[in-house]
Amino acid sequence: MNVLVTGGAGFIGRWVVKCLLEDGHQVTVLDNLTNGRKQNLTEFENLPNYQGIIIGDIKNRALLEDVFKQSFDICYHLAASINVQDSIDHPRTTFDNDVVGTFHLLECCRKQKVKLIFMSTCMVYDRALGGEGIHEKDPIKPASPYAGSKLAAEHLVLSYYYAYNLPVTILRPFNTYGPFQKTTGEGGVVSIFIKKKLANQDLEIYGDGKQTRDLLYVEDCARFVVEAGYNESVEGEVIHAGLGKDISIEELARLIESDYTKIKYVPHIHPQSEIPKLLCDYSKAKELLGWEPTYTLEQGIKKTEEWIRLNS
Repeated sequence: MNVLVTGGAGFIGRWVVKCLLEDGHQVTVLDNLTNGRKQNLTEFENLPNYQGIIIGDIKNRALLEDVFKQSFDICYHLAASINVQDSIDHPRTTFDNDVVGTFHLLECCRKQKVKLIFMSTCMVYDRALGGEGIHEKDPIKPASPYAGSKLAAEHLVLSYYYAYNLPVTILRPFNTYGPFQKTTGEGGVVSIFIKKKLANQDLEIYGDGKQTRDLLYVEDCARFVVEAGYNESVEGEVIHAGLGKDISIEELARLIESDYTKIKYVPHIHPQSEIPKLLCDYSKAKELLGWEPTYTLEQGIKKTEEWIRLNS
């Protein structure tokens, strides 16, 4: 197939590009490099099926129309504002990128009849209850403009499925980590902790550290994203991917750093948008896609630490 990946120079995006190239598809990347980095794609530059990167913004309608002069079979849409705190500080920027940009992309897909796979987030949910994982039909709670914008974009995407019969799938992967994730800023808690450990610095935990996360290794996530695009059974569906196990941030810090005196607790920067318990029920992905994670948390941490050690 001929495939477009928006946000393909980003952390998860570059792994999606890698999977698609390994599967023999022609791949074009569109990225404005706000979160992505050109060097994430360097290893693909000499591959015959890699069509290169177009540096541009999905809010630029004229650019999108020009890009879509190519006959794409499918668009994997990963371009987005992804930072919760940034969305609280600058909600309009997040809305414009995640909703308006998605609208422009949908219009191009509609006109050219291009299948769209939309990357959403597990941050749209309320907490998991007890030992039960969050199911796709469980209650939502958009506790940040980031989550609200993703939900708005999800509904827009689904409207094109119902109104125009455009094939679309919405993905809500849980907290993804691994090589090529940034080791500063918000979101990449595994990478940040590993980087601080290797630098002999304190690992800082927001709040009491009891909040839990379901941590998905990036190669498992990328395979989930790519295979969702191959399968007609998930068109018009919302579907999850996760490890199916959660761990508290406190326990995660102790798993990464054996010297517990290096673990410090600091005030939370946005407690109002914290989800106390994230645990994924990925049974739908297993049933419809035959997908399940292959890396344990320990294996994923080891691979991530090796990469950060080599690339620091």
